[in-house]
Amino acid sequence: MSILVISTSLNPGSRSRIMAKQAIADLQAADIETDYLDLQDISLPICDGGVCYGDKQLPGVKQKIINATGVIMAVPIYTFDVSAAAKNLIEMTGRDCWTDHVVGFICAAGGQGSYMSVMQIACSLMLDFRTFIVPRFVYATKGAFDGDVIADDEVKTRITELSKEVVRVSNALRG
Repeated sequence: MSILVISTSLNPGSRSRIMAKQAIADLQAADIETDYLDLQDISLPICDGGVCYGDKQLPGVKQKIINATGVIMAVPIYTFDVSAAAKNLIEMTGRDCWTDHVVGFICAAGGQGSYMSVMQIACSLMLDFRTFIVPRFVYATKGAFDGDVIADDEVKTRITELSKEVVRVSNALRG
């Protein structure tokens, strides 16, 4: 069992990345093998439906997702939707990576109004790739943070619960 945590923010001060690292800490504390992919550390091209698929970094990115038993995607919410980088990752990696995988979402946003923003990408994963989406999203606004620390204990608890649920569902579906 290996859970891949993906930080999809390209912002160096990302709150979704802070939450991704909390998920990794929770998983490792439970002796769950983890892997981490941070889109800030790689430069995937914008999906153009053609030449982009020859990018030299893409095979390694795809293999990380394929190897994972479950995935936790930490996404920032911009203008009532997940970041373009998150959508681009899914477009670049496609069916081979996401089909039959278990995916949980951690979302960071500036305000309360975007709490359902992840539904569009979740539905796309479910319908296009038969991805199993864990229906326990974590959503936090900037008020849950004190600098680069999660200050809201409820948010920390929800990240722990999501991490456990991704493990539980991944184990159940893998038999």
